[in-house]
Amino acid sequence: MPHSRRPIRMRLTMMLAAWGFTVAPAAAQPPASDPLELVNVFVGSEHDAHDGNTVPGASVPFGLVSLSPDTTRGSTNGYDSRSPVTGLSFTHESGTGGNSKYGNFRVLPTIGTLDPRNAALTRREESGAPGFYRAILDDHGQPIVVEASATRRAGLIRVTFPAGLDGNLTLDATSAIQLMGQGPKATGAHVEWTDAQNFQGWAAFTGGWNPAPVKLYFAARIDRPAKAWGSFEADRGALTLHPGPGGVTGGDQREDPSRLLGAFATFETGRNNVVQITLAVSFVGVDQARRNLDSEIADRDLATVRAAAAAQWRDVLNHIRVEGGSDSERRNFMSALYRSHTMPHDVSGENAWWASGAPHYEDYYTLWDTFRTLHPLLTLIEPDRQRAMLNSLLETYRHTGWLPDARIAGANGMTQGGSNGDVLVADAVVKKLGGFDQALALEAIRKDGEVESTDPQNVGRVLGGYTALGYMPLDQTRSASRTLEYAYDDFAIAEVAQAQGDSALARHFLARSGDWRNLWDASLGCIRPRYRDGTWLAHFDCDHVYPDNRTAWWDAPFYEGSSAQYSTYVPHDVAGLIAATGGQARFTAWIDRLFDGGGYNHSNEPDFLAPYLYIHAGRPDRTAERVRAILAKDYHPTPGGLPGNDDAGAMSSWYVWSAIGLFPNAGQPFYYIASPLFTRTTIGLEGGRSFTINAPGTSAANLYVVAARLNGKPIDRAWLTHEEIVRGGVLDLDMAAKPAGWATRFTTPPNPFLPRTKG
Repeated sequence: MPHSRRPIRMRLTMMLAAWGFTVAPAAAQPPASDPLELVNVFVGSEHDAHDGNTVPGASVPFGLVSLSPDTTRGSTNGYDSRSPVTGLSFTHESGTGGNSKYGNFRVLPTIGTLDPRNAALTRREESGAPGFYRAILDDHGQPIVVEASATRRAGLIRVTFPAGLDGNLTLDATSAIQLMGQGPKATGAHVEWTDAQNFQGWAAFTGGWNPAPVKLYFAARIDRPAKAWGSFEADRGALTLHPGPGGVTGGDQREDPSRLLGAFATFETGRNNVVQITLAVSFVGVDQARRNLDSEIADRDLATVRAAAAAQWRDVLNHIRVEGGSDSERRNFMSALYRSHTMPHDVSGENAWWASGAPHYEDYYTLWDTFRTLHPLLTLIEPDRQRAMLNSLLETYRHTGWLPDARIAGANGMTQGGSNGDVLVADAVVKKLGGFDQALALEAIRKDGEVESTDPQNVGRVLGGYTALGYMPLDQTRSASRTLEYAYDDFAIAEVAQAQGDSALARHFLARSGDWRNLWDASLGCIRPRYRDGTWLAHFDCDHVYPDNRTAWWDAPFYEGSSAQYSTYVPHDVAGLIAATGGQARFTAWIDRLFDGGGYNHSNEPDFLAPYLYIHAGRPDRTAERVRAILAKDYHPTPGGLPGNDDAGAMSSWYVWSAIGLFPNAGQPFYYIASPLFTRTTIGLEGGRSFTINAPGTSAANLYVVAARLNGKPIDRAWLTHEEIVRGGVLDLDMAAKPAGWATRFTTPPNPFLPRTKG
């Protein structure tokens, strides 16, 4: 039998690839006409798989309202796919670990006898899209259809009850995501009805992640008068209904967590079995919540609100357009880009903490996660948004005295590592983002580097041992990992000081940024903790992962990782790290050991930069191999498809960068060139410009860049400056199945924001 043409082409492709030549695919996959079609809002939502903890419900980009189902076995996101639904609440964190903070104003529809205690319904036919959620809940065999959409500060739920059966809506004002009692506890709540369709109130909480108190207000409206309506109080012993207008205050859960306080409404469904409830939230007050409701939703229906939310999502997702790649890769990419637009929350107009009309963001939770990949992504594709976030952080410094490293619901903390807001500032300075007070920014980060914090768990740094010894000693928590982070934070301060013309200050902090060497143990080839008297931690294993059961979580010398992982974190002095390990060949073998020995852990942020460090040793081929393996192994367009907590978009934005073949070294004005998954990527830039990455021969086999041209001119380096990208242009990459000597001699990217050294 004669061979078909397809096998001949396949054999020819394989032969040419083996010789190092690029063969373009027979037909590149065109971009989807609507990027929303590629988004799976459930990616990473399944907490018992890899604990992605993403929120599958309805929101708009960076919206305060995240209207999503809570379940009896939900994690920090409130959700899992199998256990019964306790209702849809209006506030959530996305992708975070630790204890919860939100889950407020939970609404649940039921039929029959009204009793909000222990109410939970099974579900089926669950689905969603950006800005939309739908499911069918089952109440004693009767289906209740719930559909939801959202605006920035408000949400809408449409409920379709079984016709002919009285339907109930209950709103629990005291709700929060509990996590086996480790979530927030209500200290009080209030609900009052003004008529048969409108009610409002507030709830105050303490506890959860960052246990500072928080108070949220709401205003709600039902689209038709209820048959019966009022407020309720409940605990394990009793249910008390308060029919009609008026207000009820109570719900203090500090002594009895079973106490509930909320609102109820019952509807006849014979002629009309559809009910719509809209609700807006506010940190400022009930009147502000009512204004939010009237301005953002008013009397709009579900279709209108959903269409407006979809338009906002379509706008941000169109900032990067990709062609080629597999269907799974395109879905992974667009779902990751979607999740990169969830936190922090835009609470402009809701600043209850100081008087200001400036844009304001809350729920960074934490910069330790997001400074590496998320904020550099926003700087490139949404610079105005990043300017607003940075100005919000600087205004927080002005009013609280410290630049946050972590912040949620109006309170700073908890600081996991260094003062990573310093890197955010430096990233904006070296990339000439503009639009913020650079002198104030230097003041804020200089305080981090010079002033001992009186509350180091939540703000600033512990500096006593670090500045005196050149490292943080073991009598301080997270001593070794914080030494590494402080060193890079000092480098960031040096850059900003130089940009402000203070070369002496810049040289001081640049010198201090080399203090990571004071914990380098050449005999072990890793960072090793030391006591205050200079002696090393005895019986030390570079590969031992902390924390372990010997100490509290925060007391280990490395925070959530091993020395082998953290020893790669010298982003400002990779040349020094190469020298410490014995040169480029030994450095390559040193990183190989991390990966091949199973030490690399992509489920947490400290390792994010490690696969790109090969480029400094002239081995972009190794970067391509490692990154492609991570993309294929750890990301899937499924509910369990993330390798760990998404951490407010940190994990997702790593995928976005790596899939397009670029990667930032946050706080420095350049990007690595790696191995794009897509034959063409077009990045929309400020001012209507665009930057295109063409890699027509890329494939699973053709993962190596063998030649590159920037705007038609050959380049033999595996990096681009920020300026080269933002002015717009085209990067052409020739791909092959074998390396061919491209970029094997590393040249250091220029950084005009560093002071000249003396001598």
